[in-house]
Amino acid sequence: IAGPLGSALSTRFGARPVAMVGGFLSGLGLFLGAFATHMTHLYLSVGLLAGLGWALVFTPSLGTVGRYFPAQRALATGLVVSGASVSGLALGPLVPLLLDAYGWRGALLLLAAASFNLVAAGALLRPLPVPGETPGPPRDRPGLTRLLRHGPFIRYALAFVLVDAGYYVPFVHGEARAHEVGCDEHRAGLVMAAMAAVDGGGRVAAGWLAARPATPLLRHLFAWAVLTGLVSLLLPLGTSFGGLLALASAYGFCAGAVVPLQFAGVAEVVGAGRLVHAIGLMQMFESFGSLLGAPFAGWLRDVTGNYTISFLAAGAFLLAGSLLILTLPGFFHASQGAGGKEGSPAPAPTGPETP
Repeated sequence: IAGPLGSALSTRFGARPVAMVGGFLSGLGLFLGAFATHMTHLYLSVGLLAGLGWALVFTPSLGTVGRYFPAQRALATGLVVSGASVSGLALGPLVPLLLDAYGWRGALLLLAAASFNLVAAGALLRPLPVPGETPGPPRDRPGLTRLLRHGPFIRYALAFVLVDAGYYVPFVHGEARAHEVGCDEHRAGLVMAAMAAVDGGGRVAAGWLAARPATPLLRHLFAWAVLTGLVSLLLPLGTSFGGLLALASAYGFCAGAVVPLQFAGVAEVVGAGRLVHAIGLMQMFESFGSLLGAPFAGWLRDVTGNYTISFLAAGAFLLAGSLLILTLPGFFHASQGAGGKEGSPAPAPTGPETP
């Protein structure tokens, strides 16, 4: 929800200081959480403070990378967001070991130490302006306000509210589904590990494929979103360990492929000049779908007694969101963007940002 704050601060002060402050807040939130004596303390520290910190890191960083590599934005974004899969695979087995060795307080302290490294990572960001932008604070209407009146962007954001309502369901409920079909703890863990591993591969592969100029990026995004929805519809057919492992791996790959194209596609819709603002707003809108989808799927499981309807509903959300992508101006033809033809690479930024 704090995505727009991260983009606004990044526009005003630059990506580097905002990401560094975000890294400090995320580490501080985890650090303070280690001393919690009540759940409310964890809501405020790990939830509010660390969550705010991550928003201040994610939005400026991803927006800046999109401006570093305008001609190969999808591939660059795919490489960047694949880091989430790598960390997920590493932390999956590591956190239980930390909990066993140091308890939850010690584990939070060690995670805080890792998060403080985001300060150093943020310091490596080199802010680069988009050609034609006036250095310094914007003097016209705020970028966030303009985007809220930008019809194609609103449709794009709504598409990913629907996509995210289904997207996280297999990741959240996949382990419980594995237990439901008779898998033990070890095999259920393998299903989730496989889904996370191929997720990272899907992110890089989709970015690489989208860098080929033959097909517009939005068509790549639509295809991967549809495939993700279709595999979600097929997940109830995985009634054995092998079948579920294969379908979960397919889902992980397709779902991973959506991520870099989603953020690279923002520039296709609004232009590179408003990329940071647009990513921040996208995060805020998406959070509602992300927060509602998995609990809704859990409620359906409670009502029906199994996860079949839950995964079918998730697939329906994904397909509904993908259909909205068809309505975007750049899907069937080269539409006009802020800096020329929307969907064509923006000119490469040059020169350092003026304070």
